[in-house]
Amino acid sequence: MTLSVLIARNQTTEMPFYLRLALDSGVKPAEISEMITHLAFYSGWGNATAAAVVAKRIFDERGIGIDQVPRAEVEPLPLNEVAEQQRAQAVEQSFGSVAPGVVQYTTDVLFHDLWLRPGLAPRDRSLVTVSALVASGQVAQIPYHLGRAMDNGLTKDEASEMLTQLAFYAGWPNVFSAMPVFKDVFAKRAA
Repeated sequence: MTLSVLIARNQTTEMPFYLRLALDSGVKPAEISEMITHLAFYSGWGNATAAAVVAKRIFDERGIGIDQVPRAEVEPLPLNEVAEQQRAQAVEQSFGSVAPGVVQYTTDVLFHDLWLRPGLAPRDRSLVTVSALVASGQVAQIPYHLGRAMDNGLTKDEASEMLTQLAFYAGWPNVFSAMPVFKDVFAKRAA
């Protein structure tokens, strides 16, 4: 989660320390690479490019080669056709007439490619996404992605602890802005 915040906020000064810590704690280079790729779409290409420069430096320092990171083309995970059809229909109905290109790329690039890459477990990919959304103050996007995270195995207690961790790295105001949204998602799932 901490790396997600640093990438989402383009905070490269602290990134070498946390990249080393992640590697020392068992996070695989492939997972870090996937996290950066994922956040290119959720936090912007510039933030991901800046993170990739720092990660390459740390990977070089550790002797981590290209063979330890995922290729661009990978065999995707299976698609949950029912859930994806519901998501795609909701997005099309809400925004298809506003920005059809964004709607199409959301389906083709994000949900039929990025989210199906096997380099991060679906639960971890969801954690990366929700962490970045909280860090960026993008609370309108949290309900869907927190729900997806919980569908992918994140528990209410883990989500709560996530907010505690994020407060220190994303700032209390971003977490306090996200807490009512988390509370609402928890309540709707409990009903």
